[in-house]
Amino acid sequence: MCKDCSCTIAGQEHHHEHHSHEHSASHQAAHETLHHNPQLNDAKTISVIQKILDKNDHEAAHNRAHFDNHKVLGINLMSSPGSGKTTLLENIADMVDFKFAVVEGDLETSRDADRLKAKGINAVQIQTGSACHLDAFMVHKGLHDISLDGIDVCFVENVGNLVCPASYDVGTHLNIVLVSVPEGEDKIAKYPVMFRAADLILITKTDLLPYFDYDIEKEKMEARKLKPNVDILEVNIKDKQSLQNVIDWINFKRKMR
Repeated sequence: MCKDCSCTIAGQEHHHEHHSHEHSASHQAAHETLHHNPQLNDAKTISVIQKILDKNDHEAAHNRAHFDNHKVLGINLMSSPGSGKTTLLENIADMVDFKFAVVEGDLETSRDADRLKAKGINAVQIQTGSACHLDAFMVHKGLHDISLDGIDVCFVENVGNLVCPASYDVGTHLNIVLVSVPEGEDKIAKYPVMFRAADLILITKTDLLPYFDYDIEKEKMEARKLKPNVDILEVNIKDKQSLQNVIDWINFKRKMR
């Protein structure tokens, strides 16, 4: 089960075993939450969830190696529903100087993948059913339908949720977390696990700042309390320079690999 919301993760228990002594940051975050959750904090439940997380981490390492072998940068996009993940990808498609593909995650429908395909973006849809996040096995399945040859970046657009996705390493190299102005200025403080996992935070829909009581500088301070070295960019889809700043950040990370 998912340690935060008790959703069922079908099929985890019958995957092949691998062996590793390393734990991802997301794995550690999951255990931290687990041990402070009275509903889940018993020996049997902890053992089952640890087994699931261990298997997920091993598969995530396999995904990362797959990206590395093809010299592809993997980026996990996470946010609550409606923060603008798909819209961001649609709008940078005609601006980027690199080729990218997308593994798209949603509970139901292929609407987001269809939007991306309409822009000429190579995208594959993963429908998670009742699971509130993608895991490494789902992403691995999606990668079978994407040719990594000839692309530079693969985005994993996670299920819209500020809780569970942060606890599951999907095998990417970087995490970008979006938070939009209309969501209100309490999301970073209320969902710390997600924002501690971020390499880059995008504060989106900044064109709406005049219409909301949102102290953007205060939110940046909240983010840096959780992770002092996190990068933060403001994004307004109508402002091409703000999109270019995101592209420049990705290109910098590509060169640093």
